Amino acid sequence: MAIITIPAPELQINFSKTIQKIRETYLQEALSKTMDKINLAKLDKELNEYVPEYYLKSLAKLGLRGEIMYPVPYLLETNPFLLGYYRLLLGFSQKEFYSTAFGVSVFKTMETKGIFLERTKNKFSTLCKALINSAIALSDGIGIENISSKLLDDLTLLTIGPQLRGGANVEKGTAGIFDVFKIIYNIVEKSITFSNSNKIELVNAAGRKVLIEFASDPDIVIREEIGENRYRNIVAIEVKGGKDFSNIHNRVGEAEKSHQKAKQSGYVECWTVVNVDRIDIEIAKKESPSTNCFFIISHLNSENSNEYQNFKEHIISLTGIKI
Repeated sequence: MAIITIPAPELQINFSKTIQKIRETYLQEALSKTMDKINLAKLDKELNEYVPEYYLKSLAKLGLRGEIMYPVPYLLETNPFLLGYYRLLLGFSQKEFYSTAFGVSVFKTMETKGIFLERTKNKFSTLCKALINSAIALSDGIGIENISSKLLDDLTLLTIGPQLRGGANVEKGTAGIFDVFKIIYNIVEKSITFSNSNKIELVNAAGRKVLIEFASDPDIVIREEIGENRYRNIVAIEVKGGKDFSNIHNRVGEAEKSHQKAKQSGYVECWTVVNVDRIDIEIAKKESPSTNCFFIISHLNSENSNEYQNFKEHIISLTGIKI
């Protein structure tokens, strides 16, 4: 019988810790703490001014106060972070919500830093009215009789989920890029003349400077200086550091787009480094025909592996450094 091995749910463990922090800043817990600082009469006055009476009474029948769904200027001024609560409640990602299409990008510092720019204060009224209109549509869509504090809390968590996973994927991707950069550093270390957190400079056997640098697209590039401000583009490396097996072939497709641009920029070699051990390399080659070499991070981390030796030989050969 095959051995069944299920790894520790590290992602969920990290999520649980992050969610607790988010609860204290953005969710109903944050709203509740803010209420301790609030002048209730002033808050109720604004709620009655901004929210149609029918919707406030309907929530009151359910034992809920209006601010659980409807923001007013006084509330956001008291705790600017709460803009994040209402965004999450309405189900919008940060990227979507703070795009120019919504017209609220000037308020982003409220959610991210807990501050508002003084020039935006006179726009709070317009912002709240727009949020309230959206919240009314949410109430009508759900059915007021179905609303509860638990349901609203669940809706905010549903919005957070993809945001957390996306952030985790970015973190893994960045870690993967640094792993590959470090492996290259160790290979060329004896030829290095200068290095910092963003680049490595070395001199090859021909006496020419070679630069190994972080880039945005592709992730790592290797170039040889052939004259003043003139370079030969040697290697473009795309690193896909996520471990999600189900998504790896989509990521290879993303690498292909990057490599096509790199080829147009004159790069001689294009490599794709992935962090999924079970990837089918033959399928990957079809998905990214521009990739000259595929490597797997776990294999590169083992200096005894054939893949590491192959990677090392390619680095030495293409940079032209002395062995």
